[in-house]
Amino acid sequence: MTEQKDKRKTKRAHIISHTHWDREWYLPYEKHHMRLVQLVDSLLDELDEGADYKSFYLDGQTIIIDDYLQVRPEQKERLEKHIRNGRIVIGPWYILQDAFLTSGEANVRNMQVGHRDAKRYGTPSKIGYFPDTFGLVGQTPQLMLQSGIDNVFFGRGVKPTGFNNTVSDEGYESSFSELMWEGPDGSKVLGVLFANWYSNGNEIPVDEASARKFWETKLADAEKYASTNELLYMNGCDHQPIQRDLPEAIRMAEQLHPDIEFVHSNFPDYLTALKESAEHELSTVKGELRSQRTDGWGTLVNTASARVYLKQMNQLGQAMLEKVAEPLASYAHLLGHAYPHDQLTYAWKTLMQNHPHDSICGCSVDEVHREMVTRFEKSRHVAEAMIEESTSQIAASVDTSIFASYGEDARPLITFNTTGWERSGVVQIELDAARIYFRDGMSLEDMAARMNNVDLSGRVLVDEKGAHVPCTVEDLGLQFGYDLPDDRFRQPYSCRRVRITFEAGNVPALGLKAYSWVRSEDQDVSVSNGFALRSGERGMENEYIAVTIADNGSFTLKDKRTGRTYQDLGVYENVGDIGNEYMFKQPENEAALTTKELTAGIQIIEDTPYRVSYEILHDWEIPASADEVLDREQRELIYYPYRKAQRSKQTTTLRIRTILSLSRSGKGVQVQTTFNNQAKDHRVRALFPTDLATAVHHLDSMFEIATRDNVPAPEWQNPSNTQHQQSFVNVSEEQAGLVVANLGLNEYEVLQDGRNTIAVTLLRAVGELGDWGLFPTPEAQCLGEHSFQMEIIPHDGSSASSDAYIEAYQFQVPWTLVQTDVHSGTLSSTHTPFAWQGEGLAFSSLKVNEESGDLMMRWYNMKPDTSLLTLATNELDTNEEAYKSNILEEKGEKLVSSSNVSTKLFNGKEWSIPAGPCEIVTVGLPR
Repeated sequence: MTEQKDKRKTKRAHIISHTHWDREWYLPYEKHHMRLVQLVDSLLDELDEGADYKSFYLDGQTIIIDDYLQVRPEQKERLEKHIRNGRIVIGPWYILQDAFLTSGEANVRNMQVGHRDAKRYGTPSKIGYFPDTFGLVGQTPQLMLQSGIDNVFFGRGVKPTGFNNTVSDEGYESSFSELMWEGPDGSKVLGVLFANWYSNGNEIPVDEASARKFWETKLADAEKYASTNELLYMNGCDHQPIQRDLPEAIRMAEQLHPDIEFVHSNFPDYLTALKESAEHELSTVKGELRSQRTDGWGTLVNTASARVYLKQMNQLGQAMLEKVAEPLASYAHLLGHAYPHDQLTYAWKTLMQNHPHDSICGCSVDEVHREMVTRFEKSRHVAEAMIEESTSQIAASVDTSIFASYGEDARPLITFNTTGWERSGVVQIELDAARIYFRDGMSLEDMAARMNNVDLSGRVLVDEKGAHVPCTVEDLGLQFGYDLPDDRFRQPYSCRRVRITFEAGNVPALGLKAYSWVRSEDQDVSVSNGFALRSGERGMENEYIAVTIADNGSFTLKDKRTGRTYQDLGVYENVGDIGNEYMFKQPENEAALTTKELTAGIQIIEDTPYRVSYEILHDWEIPASADEVLDREQRELIYYPYRKAQRSKQTTTLRIRTILSLSRSGKGVQVQTTFNNQAKDHRVRALFPTDLATAVHHLDSMFEIATRDNVPAPEWQNPSNTQHQQSFVNVSEEQAGLVVANLGLNEYEVLQDGRNTIAVTLLRAVGELGDWGLFPTPEAQCLGEHSFQMEIIPHDGSSASSDAYIEAYQFQVPWTLVQTDVHSGTLSSTHTPFAWQGEGLAFSSLKVNEESGDLMMRWYNMKPDTSLLTLATNELDTNEEAYKSNILEEKGEKLVSSSNVSTKLFNGKEWSIPAGPCEIVTVGLPR
């Protein structure tokens, strides 16, 4: 409970002790880790020694507990005692994540895991804690309210913050450090801005002279921004040891300022006091907090392009867990198999350990990011193991006996679509045409001879109806493999393996479709629409779009549905970068280099009934690095906007290999760019002019299609206006638009070049960390091989309700295929457990709740208008009704199933659920 305020006091100073604990940053993880152990040891000693040191906030992340107990397991009981008595406040997060570079589902898992782990020790704090997050997404208020949190404490996004966190005195979007923050759905939370940073109460002096000077400044600083007489002081900072003489410091402050009440406080008490003493109407800030109303030099936005390889690994890791492993494990669970809760939580935790801002943002020393690569691989390996187990379980239930008529040579395979929409696309699988197990007793020589003599001729791929499916078969020759049975020792074998590539058509959402590679006398494989994809010497065309490649390697794309043509797509741009891992800085007066005036080598490399691909080669001479001035400026700690370095006269060749592909069913053209980077201090971007008339653009953010202005605010001085994206960015006008989707390329800019060009950053190479000192990071130059993937998708201007956003979201998710055998089963050869409809709704996740065992499904409304979600399933064998939930997966209002709907999706249960504007909707299905 809040202590009763002394009526004789005019002001109250809330001093909250904390540490901001970047697990890794300017030191490798273990070096910070050892300092953490010392800090918590000291904290426990101080709490044990007396009651004067009231409480400590453990930075809002429960992973600190795991990190400490990893080294000091014998201190668990002691630590838990102080958590349960409220003197150590923990949660609500597992880690303090970056907001713009982590997916919506990753943020939900972060909150879920943080709450679950905190409950093992006590009660999770209901504090929306974002002390140093590099900007905040617009849906944060809704996510907080769905977590039972009505507040947000944050340090960036509204006020201008520059070098070493110095603060500008002008340009605020809020009248006070307290404000109301409103999300796109209308959710509102109380926002508390650390206007004087989260260290404004750090190292409070005990001696009278120093304390007098300290409080004279600090009281004035806080009063300058506070809306009430409840003043907030954060007693701690990055990796800051606790102040053990704080009680004495508070007593000295009371002696110096008897009219002010000094309290060793905590966040709940401060919030209660703040709400009770509200005197002024607070400003309402809406949507994203990205420091839009600043000079643009201190936004840290270019962490979106620092060490791009980390962002690419993160995109894949997130997709493998939330969009593949969890849905497949849920599918298998419906068939009676145990859901691998612990394994998936372990994979999520391992992945999320890469999500703090100094980690995923790529703005740490090289040792940190080397360890991140290992964590990404570990998490992905767990996901792959779970996917393999689930697909094997599901495939065993699929009825493939329809392929028995093709004889013993039939080789069935199952294609899984784990996205939320029906899907068609080019897929690939390595298939064993024949096997001989070592247990059969044949000599290795005889096994090899037998496998090498396997006849692969006379075979075709068929679907469940027996229709021939065009495919390409590559003989991989003799291969070694093994099974790992659950009840026997490993079973090695030799096999004859082939790689089959084909277009899977109309695979149901969250479902599967069976095919089989069979021997057939009928070798005629015709394409159903009779359409030749290759068009002329350098063109390709399907029923949706037509593409022509120019001499310089750029391409023209025509949207056949709207008649709109987009030209000069795919030109590459290169400029110098004399900034750092945090921020991009182009050398003054430098003219950008582009491939527009180069002549490219162009050849066709794939021409099949299901896909056409061209290879485009550029040999491009670019400067090898910055000049020698940059090294001097870095050593002298010259703030990056004021640097004068230029690019070196020495050049190196950047050979760019682009593969441009169009599939028969593709709504867009796919672009794969590969090069070996041997240059330093530079940036490479891909340019996509839209020539569309619009003042705004749209992009994929966390559970939201955000809208941003093309032209920055008047306060903006930075020549660059690069910004964050997740899956795609969209520029459109009333009847036409262009979406550029990406895999792990989180930085873009809409250029003010008269063409509204979408510029996507592929690589940014720099040599220092930046911030408060000189920390060389040679590995941030990203030397070596890199590969980037995008898809360019035209549309009719109504992307949220058209196919463009669906195509972009499906681009993020890998297909899953598995070989099986001929057997009977309970599932049809084309099957899905669920069906749903809802205009403008995006499907987000399918998983199983650890406590209830209920299936949890989530969508979000991409539109600012109400939509209707219709959900149906045949799989529930319970009398319990579905219910609406929140992101913590708590049971809410029951949903009444109904057969009175316009279109029955299934013969089973069906529900209609309103989805409010921009609402995140979670539905629980009891099992």
